[in-house]
Amino acid sequence: MSTSTDTPTPGTPRGSVPADRYGAPRVSARRAGIIGLVVLGLLAGVWLAWVTLAHSSPQVRSQLTGWDVVDDGQVTAILTVTIDPDVTATCRVRAVAEDHTIVGELGFTVDGSDFDGTGRIERTVRTERRATAVDDLGCTTPDQSRPR
Repeated sequence: MSTSTDTPTPGTPRGSVPADRYGAPRVSARRAGIIGLVVLGLLAGVWLAWVTLAHSSPQVRSQLTGWDVVDDGQVTAILTVTIDPDVTATCRVRAVAEDHTIVGELGFTVDGSDFDGTGRIERTVRTERRATAVDDLGCTTPDQSRPR
């Protein structure tokens, strides 16, 4: 009984490649692939750290402290704004009626040199009818387009 080189030997898994026929896998290609993946992982980690640090300390941020309904035509918004001293920011607040309709909106500029780091700001918003709440839409700068 003769054995053919084309038929697998018993006990060899189907689909395995005989090393004497095709040669052993190149170790250098495997090593290059692993090194490439490690470099790619390090680059992704550096990018993630940079993005995290860049967004963790915004130039300006605002928080609605409260509001006071003056009459049917105006409401006063009270905000706490934290801003870098050399930055000028644009902030927006919105007045909302009882039925959740927007009845007034105000955009205003805040200069960081006006106060030291954090300051209390009051702005009066004119409304179409009586407002029952105020929303802080946030503040932006030329370098910070996402309102905070």
